[in-house]
Amino acid sequence: MKYDIKQINDLIRNRRSIFPKMYTGELVPRQVIEQMLENANWAPTHKFTEPWRFKVFYDQGVKTFAQFQADLYRQRTSKQDFDEIKHQKLLQKPQLASCIIALIMKRDPSQRIPQIEEIAAVSCAVQNMYLTATACGVGCYWSTGGPTFWDEAKAFFDLGPEDKLLGFLYVGMPLQKTFHSKRGPWEDKVEWVEAG
Repeated sequence: MKYDIKQINDLIRNRRSIFPKMYTGELVPRQVIEQMLENANWAPTHKFTEPWRFKVFYDQGVKTFAQFQADLYRQRTSKQDFDEIKHQKLLQKPQLASCIIALIMKRDPSQRIPQIEEIAAVSCAVQNMYLTATACGVGCYWSTGGPTFWDEAKAFFDLGPEDKLLGFLYVGMPLQKTFHSKRGPWEDKVEWVEAG
């Protein structure tokens, strides 16, 4: 099977992190979210462990996520360390998105492969979602803020002792159609070895 390499190159090179403040507030169609999740399911996976799991907060469900993380911040923070601005940001920022997808690495129970390979598989799944969103004209942003690394959040996301919460994919309709970025030359990051 042959694909149009120019279109694939354009898709990869035009993928951008589109932050919640850059969303219109319009609801991303559920079919687009479902397509993103289906394509995530086709990520590479060593020994077919398929370690990706997703908890999807969609439409009004985003408020559930926002309230959860703001409440958990209040519970786990001492009075002297509590920051009301941070609390409000945890409550309000998620509500700029029409969908937030919790990104979970479900560890293979027999641990047949190193943990880093499971994390890499989930990362590939997220890239598949990013590319699908870009192809559909939808914005995404992978955040590792909020409760990502809070042990107290594990129960809410049904994490086992070896599972990991890897962050959240914020999804929304972008305010503008094109976003620019830059990369240094790929040649500066590559070493060729062509002889023994």
